[in-house]
Amino acid sequence: MTPISPDNLAALQACVGADRVLTDAAALAQYGRDWTRVHTPAPSAVVLPGSIAEVQALVQLALERQLALVPSGGRTGLSAGAVACNGEIVVALDRLNRIADFNPVDRTVRCGAGVITAQLQAFAGDQGLFYPVDFASSGSSQIGGNISTNAGGIKVIRHGMTRDWVAGLKVVTGSGELLDLNRGLVKNNAGYDLRQLVIGAEGTLGIVVEATMQLSRPPKDLAVLVLGVTDMAAVMRVLETWQGAMDLQAFEFFSELALQKVVAHQGLQRPFATEADFYALLEFEQNTPADMEQAMALFEHCMEQGWVLDGVVSQSVAQAQALWRLREDISETISRWTPYKNDISTTIARVPDFLAEVEAVVSSAYPDFEIIWFGHIGDGNVHLNVLKPDALPMAEFQQRCGEVSRWVFEIVQRYEGSVSAEHGVGLLKKDYLHYSRSAAEIAIMQQIKRVFDPQGIMNPGKIFDL
Repeated sequence: MTPISPDNLAALQACVGADRVLTDAAALAQYGRDWTRVHTPAPSAVVLPGSIAEVQALVQLALERQLALVPSGGRTGLSAGAVACNGEIVVALDRLNRIADFNPVDRTVRCGAGVITAQLQAFAGDQGLFYPVDFASSGSSQIGGNISTNAGGIKVIRHGMTRDWVAGLKVVTGSGELLDLNRGLVKNNAGYDLRQLVIGAEGTLGIVVEATMQLSRPPKDLAVLVLGVTDMAAVMRVLETWQGAMDLQAFEFFSELALQKVVAHQGLQRPFATEADFYALLEFEQNTPADMEQAMALFEHCMEQGWVLDGVVSQSVAQAQALWRLREDISETISRWTPYKNDISTTIARVPDFLAEVEAVVSSAYPDFEIIWFGHIGDGNVHLNVLKPDALPMAEFQQRCGEVSRWVFEIVQRYEGSVSAEHGVGLLKKDYLHYSRSAAEIAIMQQIKRVFDPQGIMNPGKIFDL
């Protein structure tokens, strides 16, 4: 770990209080990393501000003394966007966790950046409303981090990304200014929408400190259907068929190998005896009995077409939750194999060919690698997971995965897709940004960075180098 000078330590303590500056090895390791394990955390200190004014004071101090800051939320990211490995000061926003100013007419609520996603979801439920952005890490991810990475998750096909639910935003820029953006307005065409620049910027333009979040009506009587599907082309046909007739809340997919791992290690049951190459999980509302009748008619049609081999529909809330676990427990299950993970996307119609090319190139080079697929197929986002063979040393596995990344991103470029569908660029993917963004786009991004953060103190080294 990089030690902090006594003078800088005292100045940080003056900003937030002596007990809110952490320098012990355990705290530096905990707050200096996210869910990635590629980079060794090496911050010089961790500060936990309790107000927007304290965040501004920290930024002003950083400007005066040229101190690099790394904003930190729930640290559930998968791109090393919240990793501090070069003596930076971690600004952990855990204490900015108040929910206030609920507006039942506008269906908005003001949240501190440190509000946990599940906390907002529960608050919305208590008001008879719904916050739809959801994912496996909702119990620990924070709203500020969700905004900074434009988090997506399992409901994107129906409800969109985090950016679609941010009605207003407060951010402390790299020049120490507090911007109050959009202020909860539904319609606001008065110039550039700077709010949307900050969303997904991974803390490189400033520190998100507060957000006004939009809520919605809750879905009614959700049903979950899991289908065994013959191949990826058939998955697309199933999606097309269902979307043409019903409004889906979710459309997820996972592979047979993913299902095998979850069943073996999570104490879950297979949804049905029939094995299939892939499985589709659909969620839909049952507003009337006719909705289930329609779903069953669509299921029968897909069976008749030969796209679907078998299926099961939830008969209770508990069964729906159990079926969701077949998809949601995959990441936790495979973590024991220290997997190489990559979230990539292309247009929805091109996913089958895209996935087949990726699997072919990886399997051809490394036939001993187990490949796990799952993802949000309804929005073109697939998650590639390669499990480390037990006998393969980690250093060699990482070296091989570096080759895999290059091959995969070359395919992404040919398919005009994205090297990062939802987890951001961070440190892990910045060398591959040019596969998805043109030189002109990157140059404009760098210019925007200089305007918001002229001295380069905000999460330096993430997304690109200046």
